[in-house]
Amino acid sequence: MEKESLNFNQLCTFESFEEVWSHYGYKSDFKDVIEREFSRTKGITYLDHAGTTLYPLSLVREFYQDISRNVYGNPHSHNPSSRLTHDTVEHVRYRILQHFNTTPDKYSVIFTSGCTAALKLVAESFPWRPPTATEPASQFCYLTDNHTSVVGIRGVTSALGVVSLPVSPEEIEARAKDVAQSECRSCQTPHLFCYPAQSNFSGRKYSLEYVRGIQARKLYPACDSHGQWFVLLDAASFASCSPLDLQEHPADFVPFSFYKMFGFPTGLGALLVRNDTAALLRKAYFGGGTAVAYLAGENYYVPAPNMANRFEDGTISFLDVIALNHSFDALHTLTGGMDKVQLHTFGLARYTYMLLSSLCHGNGQPVAQIYSESEFENPSTQGAILNFNLTDCHGQIIGYSQVDKLASLFNIHVRTGCFCNTGACQLFLGITNQDVKGNLQAGHVCGDNIDLVDGRPTGSVRVSFGYMSTFQDCQNFLNFIVDCFVEKPVEVDQEKLDRLKLNTSSKGSSQCPLTMPTNGKPNHIDSREHASTDPVVNEYGGKAITTEAKSQGKAQYLTNIYIYPIKSCAAFEVTDWPVGPLGLLHDRGWMVVNGNGVCLNQKREPRLCLIHPQIYLPSNTLLLQVSGLNTISVPLENHKEPHQSHGVCQSKVCGDRVQTVDCGDEAASWLSEFLGQPCRLIRQSPDFIRNMKKGHEKGEREMSLPSFFLVPCGLSNHYGNRQESSDHQPLDIHELISRFRANLVISGLEPFEEDDWSHLIIGNTHFQVAGRCGRCQMIGVDQNTGAKTKEPLLSLSAYRKGKVTFGVYLVHQSLDVSNATLSVGYHFQMFLFVWTQKKCKKTLLGYHFNLSVCIL
Repeated sequence: MEKESLNFNQLCTFESFEEVWSHYGYKSDFKDVIEREFSRTKGITYLDHAGTTLYPLSLVREFYQDISRNVYGNPHSHNPSSRLTHDTVEHVRYRILQHFNTTPDKYSVIFTSGCTAALKLVAESFPWRPPTATEPASQFCYLTDNHTSVVGIRGVTSALGVVSLPVSPEEIEARAKDVAQSECRSCQTPHLFCYPAQSNFSGRKYSLEYVRGIQARKLYPACDSHGQWFVLLDAASFASCSPLDLQEHPADFVPFSFYKMFGFPTGLGALLVRNDTAALLRKAYFGGGTAVAYLAGENYYVPAPNMANRFEDGTISFLDVIALNHSFDALHTLTGGMDKVQLHTFGLARYTYMLLSSLCHGNGQPVAQIYSESEFENPSTQGAILNFNLTDCHGQIIGYSQVDKLASLFNIHVRTGCFCNTGACQLFLGITNQDVKGNLQAGHVCGDNIDLVDGRPTGSVRVSFGYMSTFQDCQNFLNFIVDCFVEKPVEVDQEKLDRLKLNTSSKGSSQCPLTMPTNGKPNHIDSREHASTDPVVNEYGGKAITTEAKSQGKAQYLTNIYIYPIKSCAAFEVTDWPVGPLGLLHDRGWMVVNGNGVCLNQKREPRLCLIHPQIYLPSNTLLLQVSGLNTISVPLENHKEPHQSHGVCQSKVCGDRVQTVDCGDEAASWLSEFLGQPCRLIRQSPDFIRNMKKGHEKGEREMSLPSFFLVPCGLSNHYGNRQESSDHQPLDIHELISRFRANLVISGLEPFEEDDWSHLIIGNTHFQVAGRCGRCQMIGVDQNTGAKTKEPLLSLSAYRKGKVTFGVYLVHQSLDVSNATLSVGYHFQMFLFVWTQKKCKKTLLGYHFNLSVCIL
């Protein structure tokens, strides 16, 4: 074996690193980012990212500005500050699921105090079964290379007669069956298999294919036992530096902690539960917010149907949850995504492994005994963790406490011990069960400084890397080892080093791109030539009625058409407009979100009504106008690559989820300047169809961003007849129309006539009545000034006698909308029926979109 004496400083250079790994940093200014975001680490070599990673300065600065600017109330209340908290928390749930490439349709997010609390929740809620005369007991099976918090589930199961089965990593595939086992319907005993996506001890990444393999009863131990097998995938260590795709690997339970991913906030974790599995969990204790009903004097309790509400006892740490918004923003802004983090951190670990494993004392004795199943060939099998013990020139182990204390003097931060993973520690260090018991008798306990018992190690040293780790960290650590622990002259096993260089898979490294799935594509909408493109109301084919006829309001005609390109912004009036599968073309296709991604409306930001959007179909542009600012143009359909930091995401509008795409920095800056807070303009993704359900058990309606086409009915009669009860001046009809923000205005009806409608026909387009309108909160905003007023809210709530409904919602009744167009002047017919909730449910099934109509 060839060994060479050398100047180690010549070997440990960035040029030598680049020879074996090309993925370093994320941008050309990576060094500037480190100096700006992590200046507090100057003089420190931090190598304990598996314990907790470091947070960037911008994260806490943006979080501070957020909570300084906004009032966040308890999300269990219903006041405006509480709704803001609730909506922001819900947005964070979507971002978490998006980060793991899944959706709320597939998984639920339950916030916990950390990964351990998430594991405890599964342990106490899983439907463990003791043995019966006909069925075997449940099995709790776990990989021996698991964190203490996973093995601790055994403390719950042992008292229930459940079988605990530790499984070595080699057994899973070695004892597998060739084919998946057939389902045994006669045995429904639930079993749970737990394994880490990445070992927190050695950084070994276990195959994510184990998830489906266990669920299909192909891998051991599931292949040897009947019943239903579920998988708990511990992602705490893995998620810190690697992308996890739950669409490809649908584990039933996925616990993790956020401080390992972002460094901040601490004391917050989550449990992702696959919705198909959620019904299995049984919860005994119920805390505040988890019950829809219970009795204090009787054993009566009905749990909340929502998974998160049912398992999040009491008020969650909502400010910490809100901080996650800024954590995700910082991660993506600084790195560009987990794929790049994985390549960067693995490269540093790989290089450190190559040199440390090749280092030798002057007599040729290896400097380090490294505990790893791989030689760091590929990031898909090895994480950014390096575990080892140092040895002296005689081959004797140097106690980890000595290494730790000396490292501290050099301001190098490492982790030592067994890392709450006794199984892996025993495996790699050759510690028997009897040794563990004997060490305890000798006075050694977990976490102390007794590193050697009878000359044998009780633990080891671990270094781990994070997305902000640099080559300088590697260099400082390796120089520390050479200066303090290597007998000179320094030698290197050149044959091994050369072999390791050849094994580097820098070019073909396994990458796991995170791309959000889409839920189908909308039908193509033809922007017909006859569609109005002028913001000024014009005539259509001689059918448009005159201004005089509008004011008289006698004929039953469609008198006005309004579209609202941006939700909650001003209307854009037209005289004719195409109808598509999602409603009026481009109606409420965009919305404004705040810095946390929460949709803004006029209740939260009344000045939205002062923004006047206009659509020009020939030039395919959306213009944004507001007094005091230059007009800007936004493409109606932007086919460019989404903004790196604000690409495809999910938002919640009117209680429903929509998938959206960011419209760029220019629009964001324009909106932020006008509204005085960080804002962005987003539009509904062209690949997303909103499935909206409203009170019916079957069937779905495909929707755009708006909830409905709204038709407030009999405005002038309703409002005018009630003014005598108010001290305020009545509003004119045009102000009323603007406040109700209807899509369609119809003339010539009596008050409350809409209560008995079943459907109506406008021109040749048929509509179904879907429900009554409740817009009394929206109309308290003066659409000309943005000021909030009590009138006409007081009068409207009075004349509706507490019903707070006004007008009707419509859904298009035909599946074919390729030639549908609405034009001012169209005659309409209405059909009546007696309104009942039962009939309402029946009429909602199978229709495509909704429309709002206002009746004069």
